[in-house]
Amino acid sequence: MEVCCGGELFDRIVGKGGFSEKKAAGIFRQIVNVVHVCHFMGVMHRDLKPENFLLVSQEEDSPLKITDFGLSVFIEEGHICG
Repeated sequence: MEVCCGGELFDRIVGKGGFSEKKAAGIFRQIVNVVHVCHFMGVMHRDLKPENFLLVSQEEDSPLKITDFGLSVFIEEGHICG
């Protein structure tokens, strides 16, 4: 496990009152990349929300880490999750 001193993405959003379009696009790109890696590894998270993304540091451009895999499942080929 890693220590993420930057807090939740949700708290950063609320604290700043929002982001510029450029900053929001960068954050969203990180989220899409994380989801891509999870799916590539055969994992479906199923609980994506700002509270489940932690910032590594307090820095403005801190990378994100995803947490809370409690609802996640392994993707099974030919099986539809419902």
